[in-house]
Amino acid sequence: MQEKKFKDLSTASRSLLLVEFFILIGALALALFLNDQFNFVDQKQLLLSQLFVHALIFGFCHLLTALSLGLYNSKIRDNFVRLVQREVISFAIGFSILFSFALLFSWYQIAIELIALASFLAFLGILVLRYIAQKTALFGFQKRRVVVLGAGERASIIEKRMRRKVDRQGFSLLGFVPMEGDMDGGIVNEHKLSSDLSIVHYALENEINEIVIASDERRNNLPIEELFACKVRGIEITDILDFIERETGQIAVNLIYPSWVIYSSGFASPNYLRNALDWVFNASMAFVLLLFTWPFMLLTVLAIKLEEGPSASVFYHQVRVGLNGKLFKIVKFRSMREDAEKDGVKWAKTDDDRTTKVGAFIRKYRVDELPQIYNVMRGDMGFVGPRPERPEFVETLVDEIPYYNERHNVKPGLTGWAQLKYPYGATTEDAMEKLKFDLYYIKHRSFTLDLLILIRTAEVVVFGKGR
Repeated sequence: MQEKKFKDLSTASRSLLLVEFFILIGALALALFLNDQFNFVDQKQLLLSQLFVHALIFGFCHLLTALSLGLYNSKIRDNFVRLVQREVISFAIGFSILFSFALLFSWYQIAIELIALASFLAFLGILVLRYIAQKTALFGFQKRRVVVLGAGERASIIEKRMRRKVDRQGFSLLGFVPMEGDMDGGIVNEHKLSSDLSIVHYALENEINEIVIASDERRNNLPIEELFACKVRGIEITDILDFIERETGQIAVNLIYPSWVIYSSGFASPNYLRNALDWVFNASMAFVLLLFTWPFMLLTVLAIKLEEGPSASVFYHQVRVGLNGKLFKIVKFRSMREDAEKDGVKWAKTDDDRTTKVGAFIRKYRVDELPQIYNVMRGDMGFVGPRPERPEFVETLVDEIPYYNERHNVKPGLTGWAQLKYPYGATTEDAMEKLKFDLYYIKHRSFTLDLLILIRTAEVVVFGKGR
């Protein structure tokens, strides 16, 4: 069974297994060397041939347990925390087996304490290797080998939006397979494969991990039998929308079709306790934030007065669209001139010439948002969520951008996924891009994601990365 598992491993996984085997043997040798230097335990001197046999047993035992737990399966997409958990279980089982060897067989002559030390040293060494492999795609491990079915308009979003190496850290793209019905003006510079190739044979010969479905015309057009054969062989079949969502942290609004939304997971929080305690949680956090930030708020008031005079207004009230389309008044420190909208409503933008000197500073460090603590305490907003827009803009955007109104299905927030991922929006196109991130947040909304957004927002404030 284990032999079959080894034969099924990819070249990258086999390379990793070989390196880890040498780490295991090296860890045992290091444990014996340290014992010779510091005399931890009484250990009989071993002949070179005996040491070789014991090292092989030690290495193979730990490798077989790791192999059984799928630690060399390149299709497993564990994050580093999950990987550590698997490694802990693997080494615990491996050590238990070696412990049994030491008790049952008199010829196994390495002290149990040194087996434990060697296992610990190997555990640390392998974790370091795995971390480096995951971060740098060493051996190509954890980097999926992907082929795309389709070379038309839908497929071209990969070429247009994921051109840089940093956009493709998680996968290697081998090429696009043109499909019947693909629209013109699709893939231009990427490698195109033959439209007549056998998907199954190509996938097996090239160790493909994932096939992305991105054809423009799907009805009676997909090679269902071949895709089925790939699926049962463990190759992942992914829709282009799910692929873009996973790799970019946004939902491609222009590619959405209703059935994808209907059958897709997410878009609703199953945490009823969180929903019930939503206001209590947000109001409590707002009160704590107020205790820490009131000196900065006071300094902001004084700075605005010093720049624009004692009679200058400090706060800015503006009507915004909240949960389920309900209107409310947002409160902010005024960052623009008092006559900023004398010519009508305009989008806020980066380096806005209507911004005052103090306003530019408090925008950069997000201090202008602090008075919205009041809105959070009132229940108009939460800490995390889509930023509320003005009704004048919403009315236009709902007509021009599909699914725009869906962002009002959750409470707006002081900060959000879109604010971290995209700068100030000044056009309808910018609103479309921000919506892609907002929909991703709505679909994946969870305490963990909220915590990540809050941590990254703190980084923006501390290091002045506001855009």
